[in-house]
Amino acid sequence: MDEVRIDKYLWAIRVYKTRTEATDACKGGKVRVNGADTKPSKTVKVGDTIVARKGAVVYTYKVLQLIDKRQGAKLVPNYAENLTPAEELAKLRAPVETFFLKRDRGAGRPTKKDRRQMEDLWSSLDFDVPDDIADSLAASFGLDDVV
Repeated sequence: MDEVRIDKYLWAIRVYKTRTEATDACKGGKVRVNGADTKPSKTVKVGDTIVARKGAVVYTYKVLQLIDKRQGAKLVPNYAENLTPAEELAKLRAPVETFFLKRDRGAGRPTKKDRRQMEDLWSSLDFDVPDDIADSLAASFGLDDVV
């Protein structure tokens, strides 16, 4: 086997759950092979670099061996080398920072002034959690001497 279709290869190395998802990603411009946009029928060869965007993360793979049948997850490193940078993988662990502001029922959509106030509140929030949070909470409740 000298060449394999890109959609079939991405499905086989478990980048996408179904072959249809892999095909749609290629059609949608989310997959590049050696820096060029691809169609699902584009063939890949050993040594090609594949960049696939899946959600907020951009994965990068190098083709080590060709395969057209789906393999177990433990066997994938035999066929593709994951070159995804650590910054991209960190996006998977990023906390979802959401909160809701309570608005009176029937108040309608926020005005421009309301929206600016909400944006100011959002930007003023500090998401840094100190390392000694347990100690400071215990001290604030007068429990600092309890073991």
